[in-house]
Amino acid sequence: MAKDKPGLSIRIDLPGGGRFGPGKAALLDTIAELGSLNKAASQLGMSYPRARKLVEEMNRDFDTPLVLSSQGGTDGGGSRLSETGQELRDVYRQLCQRSGAHNKALLEQIGQFTKGK
Repeated sequence: MAKDKPGLSIRIDLPGGGRFGPGKAALLDTIAELGSLNKAASQLGMSYPRARKLVEEMNRDFDTPLVLSSQGGTDGGGSRLSETGQELRDVYRQLCQRSGAHNKALLEQIGQFTKGK
């Protein structure tokens, strides 16, 4: 879906070289919604190995794991966000919203230079 005006996306460079941005945030959102890494990967149009790699990176980059997974069996397995994962997701969302609101005038100014004004 094409946007009708410029937007803002934020990537956070973490200590130790890791990164957290819109893609990982979307993966956390989708895992929280669906309760499954496999289903989240499918809905986002990415391979399961790629999604698993991103979760491993996130779990390694933070003090506590963001995503908790359990193997199949009688419970059927699945994935869910830890308390830290949920909190990070909320804080990142607030950061993006506040940054967009704070820079609205500048984004509109940038929009004046784009095609399809």
